[in-house]
Amino acid sequence: MSDERTDSFIRRGWRNVREAGPRRLALTVLLVLAGLFLARFGWGVGPSDIPAVTQAERELYDTRYTLYADRNAVDQDQRMVLIVYNDQTLMDTRKRSPLDRGMLVEALRAIDGMGAQAIGIDILFDQPQDEDGELVETLRAMETPVAVGYADIETNLGSITYNQQEYLTDLLGALEGSKARPGSVRLRDETGVTRRWSEIRPDLPPLLGRVMLEDSGRAGSTLPGYEGALRYRLPADESRPVFLTLPIQLFADPEMATGLAEFVAGRYVLIGGDIVDIDRVATPLSRALGGRSEAEATTGADPPGIQVHAEMIAQMLDGEALPPVPSAALWGLALLVVAMALLTALLEWSGWRLYLLLAVQFAALLGAPFAMQLQGIDTFGVPAAGWLLGWILAFTAVTSAARASGAVQRNFAQGALGKYLPREMAREIIDNPRLLALHGEKKPIYVLFSDLEGFTKMSHALEPETVAKLLNRYLELLSQVVLDHGGVIDKFVGDAVVAFWGAPIARVDDGERAAKAGYAIWQAGEAFRAEVAAMDPQLPPIGKTRVGLHYGEAVVGNFGGDTRIQYTALGDSMNTAARLEAANKALDSSVMASREFVERSGLDWWRPMGRVVLRGRAQPVEIFEPAPDFPAADRKALDEAAGLMESDREAATRIVSDVATRHGKDKALANLLHRVQNMQGGNAYVLG
Repeated sequence: MSDERTDSFIRRGWRNVREAGPRRLALTVLLVLAGLFLARFGWGVGPSDIPAVTQAERELYDTRYTLYADRNAVDQDQRMVLIVYNDQTLMDTRKRSPLDRGMLVEALRAIDGMGAQAIGIDILFDQPQDEDGELVETLRAMETPVAVGYADIETNLGSITYNQQEYLTDLLGALEGSKARPGSVRLRDETGVTRRWSEIRPDLPPLLGRVMLEDSGRAGSTLPGYEGALRYRLPADESRPVFLTLPIQLFADPEMATGLAEFVAGRYVLIGGDIVDIDRVATPLSRALGGRSEAEATTGADPPGIQVHAEMIAQMLDGEALPPVPSAALWGLALLVVAMALLTALLEWSGWRLYLLLAVQFAALLGAPFAMQLQGIDTFGVPAAGWLLGWILAFTAVTSAARASGAVQRNFAQGALGKYLPREMAREIIDNPRLLALHGEKKPIYVLFSDLEGFTKMSHALEPETVAKLLNRYLELLSQVVLDHGGVIDKFVGDAVVAFWGAPIARVDDGERAAKAGYAIWQAGEAFRAEVAAMDPQLPPIGKTRVGLHYGEAVVGNFGGDTRIQYTALGDSMNTAARLEAANKALDSSVMASREFVERSGLDWWRPMGRVVLRGRAQPVEIFEPAPDFPAADRKALDEAAGLMESDREAATRIVSDVATRHGKDKALANLLHRVQNMQGGNAYVLG
């Protein structure tokens, strides 16, 4: 499509929005601004969080994070070793909480001579034990720098009590002047998942890992001031976890410890718990993967807190301060998202072009954060779901305003066209104005022709106002029947109604609809007669409504000229239906259908009423009358008589006579018997 045509679409869309009215336009502006807010703050990362949206953002972030980690899987990190209390340790020591400090003392003494860079203890000494004096003495004597875990009530509410904090503070105070100093073990837990570094607080000591690097002479590698995304890694080989983990009881045994020095020398040593149901930390990887390796399947998908501290140390050593997306860039992207939505809505495209454009835009909105993450950019706080919701809200605001304006225009145009054209055709012309072109096509249709007996003669005896009132009421009743049954009203000819089914849209049940409509029109005519009689007993009696039904080909389309057109059907099938309607008077019937119509109606309520030669026709027509309440046995008898009409006229006459006798008040049957008895040659009665 050319740029000029696209520009034309946009101008027309904007005109429609403006024509929605000032109130609707104001609401549209408010909704667009709300969409902009969602696109910028959909993931508020703080007090401005929108719960459901934020949850979706976190899920998307964890998915992106997992793809990034999977792409950057690593071999075992040789710079660290985790020495842990595990479930076997608890069984061996028969102590669960607090952890056995005597074993820790023995392990520290062994590790101190193995040449570690620094030691970090991810254990809170917040409850007294008999070995505490020996622990303090050992820590003060350490030659290797030691970071001792610290927490307080204010920043770890619910994890430590006042008395526990007091005891921990006193114990750490006893270490002043030694190479052991406190390091915060506080992790940032947002909705149960640790995704970022803890914020730096002046009332807390530095994080455990930062203390370890500072004391080992790597102060410049601590990522000063960094509070961004925490980098987790996946192992390239699932049989070799990212960090070597050894049970602490090995180091507490002097004989065993001797052979472990090679796993400690030159490394950062972290001591803590790796126990199934204690101090497990949910991460983006554990949430997204739900358990990846055999070890995780055994201990749970969530890693121990000590492993998170190890990841922090590795991230600092690698200098991986993942850059965030600047606030100005997020504003620019939010504006771009809303602008895309507005332009898409104003285009007013439809069909495959719109779906293709939507698919491209949605793929871009969802794919951009993934592309950023794979490039090493921290996408925590990038509102991917917010972009989608903001786009949808802005798009919906503009399209609903355009629809509101379009609905007013459409209703006016359709109402105006509906006064001259069938409702279905009016709707199609509104959707596709090219249908106004003059053309016609041959189609098989079901035709209905009805007429009100004696109305023309009666109208001469009434005031014009009364005639108009009665005629309008009658045509209203019959028109509603046609429309309720899905038919197209072709025209009114005085009190006659012409309708058809099968065009402009053909349905599989058009025959059934047309048949039921024909019977319902006769019933509506009877109701009209009763209504008029009750309204004014002085009015002349209204005649009955007669209906003709036929199926055949006709040329259907728009006919006329440049100043006036009519959607109608032309052809012999229309004339046949009209003659069938007129034949009702001679047949003492009300509704009559041709065999062509009956065979396609799908109904079994028809009774055969012989063969007649319609006025002005040479070929006979086999006719049928709808009789829903007619006994099945009598219907079968009439079918048999119709089959005998040519081969055994006398037998056929006897059968019809028997049926007519059983229904003495049925004038149409009496008329059929008369015609059977008075046929002159052939097996069809010629109507005069």
